[in-house]
Amino acid sequence: MKKLLLINPVGRKSGYLMSKYSTFSPLGLAYVAAVTPSGWDVKIADENFDAFQPEAADLVAITAFTSNVNRAYEIASHYRNQGTTVVMGGIHASMIPEEVMGHVDSIIVGEVEGIWGKVIGDFENGCLARRYDGPRVDLDNFDVMPRRDLLHPDYLWSSVQTSRGCPFNCHFCSVSRYLGKQYRCRRPDDVLHELKAIESPYIAFVDDNLIGYSPESIQRAKELFKGMIQQSLNKKWWMQTSINAADDDEVIRLAAEAGCMFVFIGFETISLDSLQSMKKGVNVKTGVDNYKRVVETFHKYGIGVFGAFIIGNDHESDRYYKDLADFMVDSGIDMFQISILTPLPGTDLMDQMNKENRLIYSDFPADWDKYRFSYVVHKSDNTNLDRVYVADNYIKKRLYAFPTYPIRMIKSLARLKNLKKFYAAYMLNKALKLSWENAHYYSKYPKKIS
Repeated sequence: MKKLLLINPVGRKSGYLMSKYSTFSPLGLAYVAAVTPSGWDVKIADENFDAFQPEAADLVAITAFTSNVNRAYEIASHYRNQGTTVVMGGIHASMIPEEVMGHVDSIIVGEVEGIWGKVIGDFENGCLARRYDGPRVDLDNFDVMPRRDLLHPDYLWSSVQTSRGCPFNCHFCSVSRYLGKQYRCRRPDDVLHELKAIESPYIAFVDDNLIGYSPESIQRAKELFKGMIQQSLNKKWWMQTSINAADDDEVIRLAAEAGCMFVFIGFETISLDSLQSMKKGVNVKTGVDNYKRVVETFHKYGIGVFGAFIIGNDHESDRYYKDLADFMVDSGIDMFQISILTPLPGTDLMDQMNKENRLIYSDFPADWDKYRFSYVVHKSDNTNLDRVYVADNYIKKRLYAFPTYPIRMIKSLARLKNLKKFYAAYMLNKALKLSWENAHYYSKYPKKIS
């Protein structure tokens, strides 16, 4: 029996401390395992838990994001030097296939499920191609059950994906180029069947937007949530969704009744100019003045809010950073992801930075290690490049220092009215606080803005 080794590499991350509350399993590899033809012994090696130990295999397949692609290249080099064939897929390979082809024997661009059988067949027949282009998967007729038995047992959240694609094209995001602009959905009954088969009570819906963008997609979400309630699945879960979800009270109420603990929402910025430059149209439509109303809508049903914000845009001043910190403290948002604007491959932002010659680090692939959302990698309109680190320190000190931090936690407990939901919010805050305290800029830069 031939052996297939699927590898989830982990790269270097500033201040990163893994928490089981903020990490979820590599679902893509579990799908690859599921569509691998019989006659293969399949194993998933996951560096989220253990540093990879080389082992013999007939075929190695690696997935990679931009931030960990150099670690993927290291692993690929080890196997190729031993004469083992290496295939790579994932978003980085799909966005920069020419680069990745220089480090592996074959690449897969796009979605893997519809092409993997051919890849395996070609390998077995000694005619593996240098590149394969995976077709868009028809999720309406998608009945593949991922091989969760091969995933590491210490993950808290069991990952589930119910949709792919995004009709928006945010300036900093490559999802629409990678998965297409059509929002493709699985049928609620298929998702419910999968949920019933998962033993873990904790679910992470890893869709870029579980609720969706149209009346049809919102109706699908309602049907899914109703099914979870009617079938008494008793799952505790979180999802990503857009700010417009709060416009429909019923879908939020049903999500809460179905077990939703918290939602991850990209608020991004409180600057209208920045929202427009990001092409974040759904946020522009809702309006920054309505951000607190959005948070209150979720809190009304006891759902926590994990808000994502980006700093490092053009035209950000010290006054803006102070206003942003004030807003965050007063917003009622329970958890915060604060990222530094990063031009990733395949984004309009990267195209702009290349065209305007604004990249500070462009020695690729070596510099990809810096493209991890906690490093300033391009020039802004402000010549003081360190100011973004100072602002990051300042904002996070406002959020995590005494007395603001314990007061925020007390208020979250009062709003969520549920100890399990609060505990999840508290543990996420704890992980984010530790991540900040271990970041490369924490001690180097001041934590106040003049």
